[in-house]
Amino acid sequence: MSSPLTQLTELGQSVWYDFITRDLIQSGELARLIKEDSLRGMTSNPTIFEKAVAASSDYDQDIHTLSESGESPDGIVEALMIKDVKSACDVFRPVYDKSGHGDGTVSIEVSPKLAHDTEGTIEAAHRLWKLVDRPNLMVKIPATEAGLPAIAQCLADGININITLLFSVERYKQVIDAFREGLERRVALDLPINTLHSVASFFVSRVDGRTDPVLVKTGERGKPLLHKMAIANARVAYEVFGRSMLTPRWQALAAKGAKAQRPLWASTSTKDPSLPDIYYIEALIAPDTVNTIPPDTFRAYNDHGKPEVRITPAAELEATAMLASYEKLGVAPLAEHTAFLEEDGVKKFNDSWNALLERVKQKASVLAA
Repeated sequence: MSSPLTQLTELGQSVWYDFITRDLIQSGELARLIKEDSLRGMTSNPTIFEKAVAASSDYDQDIHTLSESGESPDGIVEALMIKDVKSACDVFRPVYDKSGHGDGTVSIEVSPKLAHDTEGTIEAAHRLWKLVDRPNLMVKIPATEAGLPAIAQCLADGININITLLFSVERYKQVIDAFREGLERRVALDLPINTLHSVASFFVSRVDGRTDPVLVKTGERGKPLLHKMAIANARVAYEVFGRSMLTPRWQALAAKGAKAQRPLWASTSTKDPSLPDIYYIEALIAPDTVNTIPPDTFRAYNDHGKPEVRITPAAELEATAMLASYEKLGVAPLAEHTAFLEEDGVKKFNDSWNALLERVKQKASVLAA
């Protein structure tokens, strides 16, 4: 019998790795995960890179060489990220070549400093796309108001885009529009869209992190919704995705060879110790989706996951009812929480970026001595 992770692939959900280190790539472990555990892609972000550089001496030589050549800390960080992402793209290339819907990709994020800068984001995305120079790269752009036009423009320019820091269903609808707008611009210029790939990264567990404390305060009234708002929010987003695929606008693009922008479930590790370690993975299994999973949760699912499609039409109806029930409690609306989470997500990635820069400065100083 195939492993739980392989079964997820068979059910139509691609598992990506929310993790990257140089040792993972160079040791052959990444290749093993692809071969044995049906790993289909990889995502990275400033927090992941900060931890990688802090925990390893693998980057020291590059830091020293780049620092001695006069490269700025920002330039060093970008060079380190590009080197790892290039190597990971090469390992995943056979998966990408065999995949018809954008698996085998590796995601790199534009600087979080640009989250509210449309033109800066577009420029950075083009620079990363050119420097990595791999067709299976995805550039991550946050789903902020400034990010939306950047997403449309970069897709129109032929860059694969991973939309990140997406929390609300309403913002997700705007992301779908930006995706289609980008493809339509290419069609208008008679440019191909059949090799362009995108995912919309919908963050999950952080929603419960905001709503659970509120629900606890409501006592018995909110108890039925405890630990369920994040999953309900994601399931409603999946229902929106399904409906969007039936519209004439999408059908016209599909006729030109467009590939669906699959929902990607992010932040699916369990933060609350009272919940099962694979709680969010199990609840969000559905065809035409991606789940990017950190190493501990990845191993846990392969050990005791029970794959089964769980976002069904009945589950979508129940999720819609749950969101309505939450709004009737008279507490802060879900939109208020998701707006906070978007801005907080940008701040946390900014903090990680600054910590990474500081780490590089420290290492450069020590190595120079």
